[in-house]
Amino acid sequence: MAFFMFGFATNATKTAEDFKWQIDRFDDVKILQYKVNGFDSLTLEQKKLVYYLSQAALTGRDILFDQNFKYNLPIRSLLELIYTNYKGDKTSNDYKAFERYLKKVWFANGIHHHYSNDKFTPDFSETYFDELIASIPVELLPSRNSIDATRLALFDPTFFPKRVNQTEGEDLVLTSAVNFYDGVTEAEVEAYYASIADPKDSQPISYGLNTLVTKVDGKVVELPWKVGGIYGPALEKTVYWLEKAAAVAENDLQRQTIEKLISHYQTGSLREFDEYNVLWVQDNGGAIDFVNGFTETYTDPLGRKATWESLINFKDFEATKRAKIISDNAQWFEDNSPIPSKYKKKEVKGVSAKVITAAMLGGDCYPATPIGINLPNADWIRRDHGSKSVTIANITEAYEKSATGNGFGEEFIIEESDRTNRTKYGAISGDLTTDLHECLGHGSGQLAPGTKGDELKNYGAPLEEARADLFALYYIADPKMIELGIVENEDVAKAAYFNAILNGGMTQLTRIVLGKNIEQAHMRDRALIANWAYEMGKADNVIEKTQKDGKTYVKINDYNKLREIFGKQLNEIQRIKSEGDFDAGKALIETYAVRIDQNLHKEILERFAALDIAPYSGFVNPIYTPIEKNGEIVDIKITYPESYTSQMLDYSQNYSYLF
Repeated sequence: MAFFMFGFATNATKTAEDFKWQIDRFDDVKILQYKVNGFDSLTLEQKKLVYYLSQAALTGRDILFDQNFKYNLPIRSLLELIYTNYKGDKTSNDYKAFERYLKKVWFANGIHHHYSNDKFTPDFSETYFDELIASIPVELLPSRNSIDATRLALFDPTFFPKRVNQTEGEDLVLTSAVNFYDGVTEAEVEAYYASIADPKDSQPISYGLNTLVTKVDGKVVELPWKVGGIYGPALEKTVYWLEKAAAVAENDLQRQTIEKLISHYQTGSLREFDEYNVLWVQDNGGAIDFVNGFTETYTDPLGRKATWESLINFKDFEATKRAKIISDNAQWFEDNSPIPSKYKKKEVKGVSAKVITAAMLGGDCYPATPIGINLPNADWIRRDHGSKSVTIANITEAYEKSATGNGFGEEFIIEESDRTNRTKYGAISGDLTTDLHECLGHGSGQLAPGTKGDELKNYGAPLEEARADLFALYYIADPKMIELGIVENEDVAKAAYFNAILNGGMTQLTRIVLGKNIEQAHMRDRALIANWAYEMGKADNVIEKTQKDGKTYVKINDYNKLREIFGKQLNEIQRIKSEGDFDAGKALIETYAVRIDQNLHKEILERFAALDIAPYSGFVNPIYTPIEKNGEIVDIKITYPESYTSQMLDYSQNYSYLF
């Protein structure tokens, strides 16, 4: 339990009838709410299950802060201590800058930007920070060493400036702030895992997924994240709530799945984690589902270590009909994919897809969250047991509602027909590309014999996301989509194609500081597709860059040829993944997905700034309150918070188990 004291206002809430989509805005971020549509229609036992799993989802918040940087927890603690106890002038520019900095730290789960990976630069001085410290009663303050470490981390630009460093030629382990490695070099880590991996194992564990790599007596070792180990106090709370959830599971398979996850947390065994994932893939019988654990490896510069995340959800039965049609035809899509036959799956197994309503976000899914998920990540589990894909309907709903009438289309789309098409089909094309990306894209293809799956290293994540995106882009324009009744005409695909080129080649640059490179995996994926497609189509003028009134625009002149280009890109990226061709993958990313045309970047930033749109969005969670009678839960009440700050302080007070 954290030692600091709080003096914040109560977390005021509201019901769905008084719902407001956006509740806060700071720096480059807007904070939204999402409606949990249909919660009141769940049975009491289902509501209990959502509640218990949601509590488990909140227990890992401190884990993610610590994973992102080993100083994040004491930094957050000190900043919150100042915020809740400062009695001075809160209207000054310096204080407002301090408050804004704290909100950014909450949003990014640490002092590095969640997308760019760059360390935040405070807009207040070190002198002012010392004044804030001096205003706090000394008995509330942490040690001088802790204060000095916080000052160093905040104000020294050379002290771990990147959460994840991907600069070619540098030691990615020593120069990244992430807390996955301690006292070891990149070469030592690579050598260690090469020494323990069994290349003949057809069902390999995800080596290193849930451990800290360090040295003991000069020897490289792994220390597991588990109950009784690193992150033990937080994981004990996770297990506590999962045990309650298992007692109200909807069916026996769901109960077994939860119990296997509990056992994995208690032992740290990655074999048990694989056994849990196999059970989880098969668990499709109930309405309630969840993700909980060390899952995605985007934040590790070597692509091994997983950050902790959680997502609690229940099925949107009506919207799932669309996803089910896609998953039911998975074999057709695989058979007709424009990739070499030897890399196609002869039998697509266990592909399930659904549209869900998010009920709680946690860890690396909070406050920023994905709009779709495909898990598990282990290639052999996908091969032998399949995968589970979701599109998160109420998250995309919140994005759409909050962006209505923001002027983006008028500023960046030159053709009226393209603007009209985007308005009419933008939402459905986005949902469909997410469905295809998650349901089929990630689950498609297979590795060549002898390829382990980790050969692409730091380029693996953006290449895999590009592979899934290209699968979606190629097939959304296929006549099969109209035949299946999923889309009404080819204009849906045109909306998806235009967005892919506009966003990947231009407008996603609004998320990057001028002079910086593209760092985040999904952004590199989109840039790769758009910039590579432009080059591939130059001879036929497939994509045109045009100028009007000093502004740059893109036009797609031949959608059919663009689809052919997407097919060729998919073919090559599948080959790279299947063969583990590191050099070819590196060449693609470094050529098309990292560096930015500075003149174009400056122009895009200036045009976007005039619209006053926040390029990033995040969410606050709903609040679930058990209603008891005679010691028994008789209902679960859902309300929506009115304050981002109050929720963050509430979570720090009630779900801090590591500091």
